[in-house]
Amino acid sequence: MAEPRADAPARLRAQQFELTRHLRDPHASPAPAGIEERRLAVYRDLLFNNIEGLLAGNFPVVSELLGEQRWTALVRDFYREHRCRTPLFPELAREFLRYLEDRDELEPAFLLELAHYEWVELALQLSDAALDPAEFDADADLLDGVPVLSPLAWPLAYVWPVHRIGAQFQPEAPPPQPTLLLLRREADGEVRFSELSPLAYRLVERLGESPELSGREQLQALAAEAGSDDLASFVVQGRALLEQMRSNGVVPGARADRSV
Repeated sequence: MAEPRADAPARLRAQQFELTRHLRDPHASPAPAGIEERRLAVYRDLLFNNIEGLLAGNFPVVSELLGEQRWTALVRDFYREHRCRTPLFPELAREFLRYLEDRDELEPAFLLELAHYEWVELALQLSDAALDPAEFDADADLLDGVPVLSPLAWPLAYVWPVHRIGAQFQPEAPPPQPTLLLLRREADGEVRFSELSPLAYRLVERLGESPELSGREQLQALAAEAGSDDLASFVVQGRALLEQMRSNGVVPGARADRSV
């Protein structure tokens, strides 16, 4: 048996890089010598079609609005130019979003926010975040206790009304007011969204920013931010909002102490 060449690992690595460069960009990078073109064509089509199919499933509205030609060109540019930080297929959608974030211009103008909105739905479906039931009391008072925000409830603010964009609605300019949404994964595994008022959005945001405060302290601080001159009524309305959040699982309960 012939002895292996001393430079075999280096040669193999070089051949692998040559092959991957060709698969990413066959027009700019020649195929490695000694590989049948028919087999190369199978690899080229299989790899790209797998990537395109996965992304189309992750971003159905984006792919539909762009149309086959523009969508395919965008995915091919991603396939050719972007260097992924992870080899995990479940992270492919996040890598595509990073690619879009790095581009100078996107058309239509709402494309990046729409892609982010579609990615968030996937991210919530895949998230393994959970609260330990021992950390909170589902029946505790949400004013005197410390409200606990579910890790599967995400407040989101967009310039564009991303939840309404589709084939029949493609705005050319953003509305004067931001779009404030709450996306949450419910017990059945479904991701659902609801629109939030500015005060409700800020309350959810504050629960994440200052998780050590009681519900009363959160509402008092929020009233000061809003410039309310009727603190008692503000707290009453805020309690009702917290109870509504408890009913839909956004705030599953409260801690009796200040531990976080």
